[in-house]
Amino acid sequence: MIAESMLIYIIVLLLTGMVVGFACGMLGVGGGFIMVPVQIWALTSMGVDPTLSTRVAFGTSLAVILPTSLCGCHGHNCQGVVLWRPGVTLGLSGLVGAFLGGTIAAHAPGELLRMIFGIIIMGGALRMIYARDLRRGRPEVVSSLLPYILWGVVVGVISGLAGIGGGVILVPAMVIAMGFTMYQAVGTSTVAIAFNAVGGTIAYAINGWGVAGLPAYCVGYIDLLQFVLLAGASMLTAHWGVNVTHKMSEEKLKRIFIALMILIGLKMMGLFDLMGF
Repeated sequence: MIAESMLIYIIVLLLTGMVVGFACGMLGVGGGFIMVPVQIWALTSMGVDPTLSTRVAFGTSLAVILPTSLCGCHGHNCQGVVLWRPGVTLGLSGLVGAFLGGTIAAHAPGELLRMIFGIIIMGGALRMIYARDLRRGRPEVVSSLLPYILWGVVVGVISGLAGIGGGVILVPAMVIAMGFTMYQAVGTSTVAIAFNAVGGTIAYAINGWGVAGLPAYCVGYIDLLQFVLLAGASMLTAHWGVNVTHKMSEEKLKRIFIALMILIGLKMMGLFDLMGF
């Protein structure tokens, strides 16, 4: 029975990792909004305390985002849509914010973290829905570094708090407030979220060190078994997502992005549970 449960656990995480890699390459997101609910389910089903499960899921999710986003970044850079100066600026400031957010989250209740996660994603989706139409042709990308630094810190804090790379907030911000095309936002986001992942991962590893009740093979709140399964699978599929992105229109890409954000936001806010799903 235990062996069967472990096999299901491994298969689910591998499949999740494949979906995460595809989403990262396609949408410029780390995939934390996909990984976190699955990881929480997997950990709680194996008897781990729900609050610890949430923190481990957040920390491990950020660790997985680093190699996954780098694979996606390579693919988008080959397509010429990664803007390095904004991406690195957003990333470096986001790293600091993610460390702060991860430190706060490591001491917050699990239910509160899940609710914050859901509200953040829903807010980003609604902002995308009511944003002006995507610009046609080459936009005027913001040249000043200050907006990138400010947005980077804000998104970094959110990243650390919610165990996500921050792409679900960053991509809409780059399109709406910074003049990026959807393609440029998706590609450049993969640079920034890699930095966010580093800051958040370090925070969760440090703040979870020596905590009782964690699963086996943990470094702080980073579950190494989950990391290997999720990251190994996601790195294989990230380039598929990149290829799909550049074969569809910006408007279609935007609609897909919004739909995913709404579904996961509702799930994490617990509304599906109230409806019996």
